[in-house]
Amino acid sequence: MARDGLLPAVFSKVHPRFRTPYVTTILTGTVAGLVAGFFPIGLLGELVSIGTLLAFVIVCAGIIVLRRARPDLPRPFRTPLVPLVPILGILICLGMMAFLPLDTWIRLAVWMALGLVIYFAYGKSHSRIQ
Repeated sequence: MARDGLLPAVFSKVHPRFRTPYVTTILTGTVAGLVAGFFPIGLLGELVSIGTLLAFVIVCAGIIVLRRARPDLPRPFRTPLVPLVPILGILICLGMMAFLPLDTWIRLAVWMALGLVIYFAYGKSHSRIQ
């Protein structure tokens, strides 16, 4: 994580004994704790729900894309009935997302846009991927 230069080097530090990204874990836990302390639980529940469901949609779509674009990749775990299962996963997750309030969708769009701007603005000048 972060070895590609798309995130600051501090995020790539791993604990010498446990080999886990401890700086990132501490920072994420601290920020999550502060956010949980200052925002209503209902709002946080909606944001976590839409974010998690969007992640599942992206993973399901990624399965379909990788099966077609990179059929040669080793797959220790194979999804059965591709593309049926991923398509159903996408539809079910999008269906559940549809029932979330409009303001949750707006927050998702704003946070995604902000995150992408920061990620690509930083990554463009620091990337080691060429």
